[in-house]
Amino acid sequence: MLYLDSAATTPVRPEVLEAMMPFLTSRFGNPSSHHTVGEDAAGALDDARARVARILGMRAGDVIFTSGGTEANNLAVKGIALGRAQLNGSRHVVTTPIEHESILESARYLERLHGFDVTLVGVDERGRVDPDAARAALRDDTALFSIGYANNEVGTVQDVPAIAAAARERGVPVHLDAVQAAGWLPLSAAELGVDAISLAGHKLGAPKGTGVLAVRGRVPLEPLLHGGGQERGRRSGTEDVAGAVGLATALELAEAGRAAASARVTALRERFVAQVLAAVPAAALTGDPVHRLPGTASFTFAGTSGEAVLLELERRGVVSSSGSACAAGSDEPSHVLVAMGIAPEVAQTAVRFTFPASLDQPLDAVAAAVEASVAAVRSGG
Repeated sequence: MLYLDSAATTPVRPEVLEAMMPFLTSRFGNPSSHHTVGEDAAGALDDARARVARILGMRAGDVIFTSGGTEANNLAVKGIALGRAQLNGSRHVVTTPIEHESILESARYLERLHGFDVTLVGVDERGRVDPDAARAALRDDTALFSIGYANNEVGTVQDVPAIAAAARERGVPVHLDAVQAAGWLPLSAAELGVDAISLAGHKLGAPKGTGVLAVRGRVPLEPLLHGGGQERGRRSGTEDVAGAVGLATALELAEAGRAAASARVTALRERFVAQVLAAVPAAALTGDPVHRLPGTASFTFAGTSGEAVLLELERRGVVSSSGSACAAGSDEPSHVLVAMGIAPEVAQTAVRFTFPASLDQPLDAVAAAVEASVAAVRSGG
């Protein structure tokens, strides 16, 4: 079985498991405890925080460990928007219609229960935001601009520095959902010009249930979890020391191999895309063909059902997906593809292949499996 759904999750790396193991066994202390066992755990947590901060180009105190990308995005959108509302009365949030549900639903929550206005900046047919359109959406009362670095379904990469510069002109903080981009793209907050970054460990070879939100100290943040005041009062609850150590280790490993992996996987992806487009009638690549994640190739196959194609692919030993794992099982067409102007009936034919950073062999056999699977669906099996 060949697993090509790395955007959904990745296996835990052996080095990560090795780094975590002491904190699941002998070094088990609560980092809030004021004795030697607790202080040992607190030291490991501080070290993990500093390691993550170095890669993000932020201060260790900016890093908040969370239970994953969804919590990190919720804390960013709700926490920053509510913090800014308390600070200066701002009650306007800007995002885009192709974001992960954790961002879109958080914005709708603010609109529904806290009286915020929400503006969705449209995207073009490749899923890109025009920085001038982003600039035009900003208002004097804009509390936050939240955007994904790279889309989780089609892999389109945004011009984050240009969008962030437009927000900076108006004094609006920018939150960057980098869950899919980590390990593939640069993450320096200073170079990108952003104020907050979300990450999820399980996209990088750390366990599920691990994540980060890094927020610059000058940005107000209203906590969503209250209790013991952990994470400098921004996220209460006993920290997962082993998870933090694992995430830091996975992020360092991904960053160390990022340039080589990106170049290698991009070349293999391009070969695969060309083979599929040449072999499968009416196949169409979705997303930006140039500004896209190295490890993402997504298609529509008109005249099929994406779910049926996935079943045929699995029969042939290839595991992939029809889009976001968080929306799996929905009968609705992808909100991302519809926002890009793709007809709903075509959007329901989508299939996404996402590759691991370790990919080092051509995908000729997978392209042949795609051709056979689409043909089987179109012929009725």
